[in-house]
Amino acid sequence: MELLVYILLGITSVTGLTFIVERGWALRWRKVVPTALLNAVQSCKTEREVSVLQSVCHQKNSPLGRLLLTAIRHLDWPKEENVDALQTQARQEIVRLERGLVVLEIIIGIAPLLGLVGTIAGMMSVFGDLSQTGLNDAGKLAEGIGLILRATLMGLLIAIPSLVFWSYYSKKVEMLAVEMETVCDEFIRSQYRQQKK
Repeated sequence: MELLVYILLGITSVTGLTFIVERGWALRWRKVVPTALLNAVQSCKTEREVSVLQSVCHQKNSPLGRLLLTAIRHLDWPKEENVDALQTQARQEIVRLERGLVVLEIIIGIAPLLGLVGTIAGMMSVFGDLSQTGLNDAGKLAEGIGLILRATLMGLLIAIPSLVFWSYYSKKVEMLAVEMETVCDEFIRSQYRQQKK
């Protein structure tokens, strides 16, 4: 039973580390909100510049680029309908950015529990041995208790970094979402302002 718990803790640890590294790579600021796109949006004043922005969006495949492409495709729609289409696409992009965070959240809950199961299984084993051998060897008892507590320690050492990175990435997704919303809102406002002129 103890071996199974340690194997599960090992799998949990590797899974958590994999998602921490993968989300760290995927949520880089310049990957989600490329500087070239920000510059293209700021200089997008005429219809010709919209086509330049569109080509930059295709070159810089990113969540912001996909949002801007949605807005560009619907520029002939009324502003409210374009905003609605953009919000639908934005929800899909946020879901993509949050991918993997639920796994970290599960690991935060499950790792300490696995450690606790390992501790209980170890205690059952040590106290089962004590019932047969008695308390003659205090050193062996202390060694057994030390082994038991390792499972709890491993569970906490897996859960704590997962919690830190889950909190950090959740906040980062929120900040990226605000930045993308701001850029898209600025683009939509400038385009529909020009159409009124």
